[in-house]
Amino acid sequence: MAKRDYYEVLGVSKGASADEIKKGYRTKAKELHPDRNADKPDAEAQFKEVNEAYDVLKDADKKAAYDRFGHAAFDGGMAGGARAGGYGGGRPGQGDFASAFSDVFEDLFGDFMGGQRGGARSRASRGSDLRYNLKITLEEAFAGLNKQITVPSSVACGSCNGSGSEGGAEPTTCPTCSGMGKVRAQQGFFTVERTCPTCSGTGQIVKNPCRTCGGAGRQQRDRALSVNIPAGVESGTRIRLSGEGEAGLRGGPAGDLYIFIEVADHTLFQRDGIDLFCRVPVSMTKAALGGEIEVPTIDGGRSRVKVPEGSQSGRQMRLRSKGMPQLRGPGIGDMYIELAVETPVSLTSEQKELLRKFEELSAKSTNPNASGFFDKVKNFWDGLAN
Repeated sequence: MAKRDYYEVLGVSKGASADEIKKGYRTKAKELHPDRNADKPDAEAQFKEVNEAYDVLKDADKKAAYDRFGHAAFDGGMAGGARAGGYGGGRPGQGDFASAFSDVFEDLFGDFMGGQRGGARSRASRGSDLRYNLKITLEEAFAGLNKQITVPSSVACGSCNGSGSEGGAEPTTCPTCSGMGKVRAQQGFFTVERTCPTCSGTGQIVKNPCRTCGGAGRQQRDRALSVNIPAGVESGTRIRLSGEGEAGLRGGPAGDLYIFIEVADHTLFQRDGIDLFCRVPVSMTKAALGGEIEVPTIDGGRSRVKVPEGSQSGRQMRLRSKGMPQLRGPGIGDMYIELAVETPVSLTSEQKELLRKFEELSAKSTNPNASGFFDKVKNFWDGLAN
């Protein structure tokens, strides 16, 4: 079967420019790509035909040979002349298929991967994100606050306005990679792509670097920032300040600043989410007879709590809405008072005598837990003896 004319395959005229040929190739490649034509059995063959045509017409030497000799320029009969003329051996479309496929792959999938082509992609690079650890008190976490912090960071150079060039001049396109930021090398069937060694992947070079920043477009400097800490934050809460991170390279956008909150331990309160716990010691007599105690609250106030008669260590009482505010919501937690009955120490002789009399007058009902425990112990020992 006779081969179709390569210009006809790409849908362009014989006098088409390089850009028109490339545009025609991209259009046909997208239209005939096998992944988009699973229901068409001849799509793969047509796709290969398009790549073969583009492989010839995109190369100035091969195109010249084709315009002069047609398909015969790459057939066996013309092999000697073609190779001597530097047009490359073998059939068209085989030697540089990977490169041609790379072009259509970028067109088909580049947008989905967030990439851009050409020099616009590598004009500048985004600055790094920064992390700042901020430690606050529990009272500050309860009320919220506006905190002034100092962040060591990179900022845009004032001398060159972030361009990296002396006097603010625009960088020039890298001659090695033509602004792509990458260079390709053919290794057999494969095309290897690597970062351009001249511009380090930026796609541009600075001929006259700024003396202040050395061509980077940024310089180290501490910055003072005002941070709003909302009420109810916990340890591990992360606050993002957009654009307050490291300045971009050569005028690129700045990164973000992430502030990680750590709430310090408190001497009186323990926190569990939005609830607070406070362990309060009470005397043995107050626990036995009952009474009132005064306890602090996180807002700086005071609350009176009634201690029921006969309270034991570990007993909890709840103060509603005396806890921490909800970070994302209208709710407020509760505060729990936990009693710790304290055994008296450093007794006088009179106090000891009174306690002895109290012990003599005590019955099993006075100390039910102790009496019940020792009854179980007696039964345990009797069981072992029998």
